[in-house]
Amino acid sequence: MLIGNVGADPEVRYVDQGVAVARLRLATTERGYTLQNGTQVPDRTDWHNVILWRRLAEVVEKYVHKGDKLYIEGRLRYTAYDNKQGQRQYATEIWADNMEMLTPKNTAQD
Repeated sequence: MLIGNVGADPEVRYVDQGVAVARLRLATTERGYTLQNGTQVPDRTDWHNVILWRRLAEVVEKYVHKGDKLYIEGRLRYTAYDNKQGQRQYATEIWADNMEMLTPKNTAQD
């Protein structure tokens, strides 16, 4: 489960038999704090690759934009591939099972 902000407009494409697939980057931030000894611990932002399929992808295509806040439920999927230089690369993705838009409609872009 993640709550975060969309980093860029989602990428949506259609694969076999018109099945929609959306990919977006979600930023989650852990707020900084001050330790008892006065040491400042800064905010920490992590970026997550989220994949949405079918109806969720269609909703994302219509209504989700850069900066929107989302709640995502899903499972982790680990992949490996060879890049253009032939080096092995690894990626962690979240395959979403559920999504809720948290940005109020009056501030969301149309």
